[in-house]
Amino acid sequence: MADVSAARTKAVFEFKSATLPLIAVILKTSDLDVLAEALDAQLADSPDFFEQEPVVIDLSLLQESQDDGDIDFAALRGLLARHQTQPIAVRGGNDTQHAAARAAGLSVAAMPAAPAPRAPAPPAEPPASEAPQIVREVPVPANGTLLIDKPLRSGQQVYARGGDVVVTAIVSFGAEVIADGNVHVYAPLRGKAIAGARGNTEARIFSTCMEAQLVAVAGIYRTNEVPLPDTVLGKPAQVRLDGKKISIDPIP
Repeated sequence: MADVSAARTKAVFEFKSATLPLIAVILKTSDLDVLAEALDAQLADSPDFFEQEPVVIDLSLLQESQDDGDIDFAALRGLLARHQTQPIAVRGGNDTQHAAARAAGLSVAAMPAAPAPRAPAPPAEPPASEAPQIVREVPVPANGTLLIDKPLRSGQQVYARGGDVVVTAIVSFGAEVIADGNVHVYAPLRGKAIAGARGNTEARIFSTCMEAQLVAVAGIYRTNEVPLPDTVLGKPAQVRLDGKKISIDPIP
């Protein structure tokens, strides 16, 4: 009888490891009132952007800044759920925060951060606000292209790992779109676009309205501190490498 029960158990379920695309919400403050205000402002125009996607709460920046204050994780889960996300785990932080997270029904994960593009650090920018950084790292589908059809707001980042990305909505100032292959933006590109993030020198950036804050291909970048020429500013353009130099050309 025991053997029959064991066989039935094996037949009805199976444990397997899985690699899933996750959003990491990287906290820069433990003050939930400040966080709520920043999230409301950042996501006001795209309330359904996340569509109940799973979220990892990243406490690593709090750890680096020695912001080890108590966090009401139950309240934080409710706050993030209000913006159509499903918090499932935390990473980073200290033992006290881990215990509080577990008490609120979250797991504690030792997960790697999203890969950073291989680019020199751009010129210093103004200090970061208390708004959280929202990183969406998505393995591209089998056809090699990730499609984003919703606006990317300031502080949001999409990284198409292993392929191209196509964005059919605005990339706002302060947002980032990154791909290991090409970046296509069929809308105003006002934020940062990084193609060839893992060193592909043949990668390109295309936009129907080039107003980028920063463009980079295979680690070579150009910022808006060097104004775009009138031939491409606000017009269809492509970005490519010409040797070791960024070239921005109009698209007829």
